[in-house]
Amino acid sequence: MQVEEAERSFKSLCASFGISRKTGYKWWGRFCEQGLEGLRERRSRPRTSPHKSARKWGQRAVELRMRYPWWGAKKIRAKLKARHGQEHLPAASTIGAMLSAAGLVRSRRGRKKSGPQIERPALSQASAANQVWAVDFKGWFRTGDGRRCDPLTVSDLFSRYILCCRALCAQSTERAKAVFKGLFKQYGLPQRIRVDNGAPFGSRGAGGLSRLSVWWLRLGMEVEFIAPGHPEQNGSHERMHRTLKAESAQPPARSARKQQRRFDQWRRHFNMERPHEALGQQVPARRYERSSRVYSGVEPQPQYPSGYAVRRVRSNGQIKWKGRLRFVGEAFVGQRVGLRESEPGRAEVYFMQRLLGTLHEAEADFGGLRPTAYALQNQREKEKKV
Repeated sequence: MQVEEAERSFKSLCASFGISRKTGYKWWGRFCEQGLEGLRERRSRPRTSPHKSARKWGQRAVELRMRYPWWGAKKIRAKLKARHGQEHLPAASTIGAMLSAAGLVRSRRGRKKSGPQIERPALSQASAANQVWAVDFKGWFRTGDGRRCDPLTVSDLFSRYILCCRALCAQSTERAKAVFKGLFKQYGLPQRIRVDNGAPFGSRGAGGLSRLSVWWLRLGMEVEFIAPGHPEQNGSHERMHRTLKAESAQPPARSARKQQRRFDQWRRHFNMERPHEALGQQVPARRYERSSRVYSGVEPQPQYPSGYAVRRVRSNGQIKWKGRLRFVGEAFVGQRVGLRESEPGRAEVYFMQRLLGTLHEAEADFGGLRPTAYALQNQREKEKKV
């Protein structure tokens, strides 16, 4: 009304009411168009939002979550994209909000931060299928009938493809070896196998090798051991174990046979249907292909360079050297080892290309060989002298 009367300037009027000239002109324009009715408070929310997801996307996301309760927003979005295309597809964060609004998201406990990082041993990086297979026993449990179940799992680290999830009744060398013979016939041989240090994969003996890992070496595969107490060095395989337990063993099946059926069904789902974030939301089956290294069942005998003394390990794990019986290890029973005399009275013991330790003639009463660590230390000291 004062603006219409023009008794004061527009600027001074706005200042007296404590508003900016921009706000004053906005109200004046509304008054000119609609009168006093135009000065009522209006909602600041826009009438339309181009980023608002349609209700149908929320329904589709909820349906997938109900079908796959362990999938997160990223995997659900990848599945929606494969089914319905990219057009108007909401972001993963929006899908997560939809699932949260539907009460389908459970909060996780925060983990305590660990101490300072310890330097890890160098492990090979898989850049193609069958370069590295990860092998482990998932923690054992009992089925409904009270029997023990030890799931043996094998995965290809490049494609995340699960080659095996077999319910065994014990973590024995014989049972594991039978499973691997079937895997090698079906998929061929990998270049490397990565395991932890526990039985039946490793031991406290020479080189940390067991009868099973010695057999792998005989077939031409390298064996990688993660550092003791560091399962994160086999992180992707350990993460798969958590999914395996949640989706197929909680609660356990009534019997080992029914539990194996669950494992088989879950493995097909994991390989064929479940998008994997590390693969750009592709399924592992699209990245895996059979190895070109065929398993013939023949175990080539270890060969050693000329100048090496070759000994066959006896049934008690001993060899004869310098007229004395010296203990090498039970893992090498029946195997041929090579001895290279590095200096008078001292010999390095090899199994294929692996240095197991050293034998010292002056320590004949000791009976065994020094572990690899001592052998490597002596080798470094020798190189320094040279």
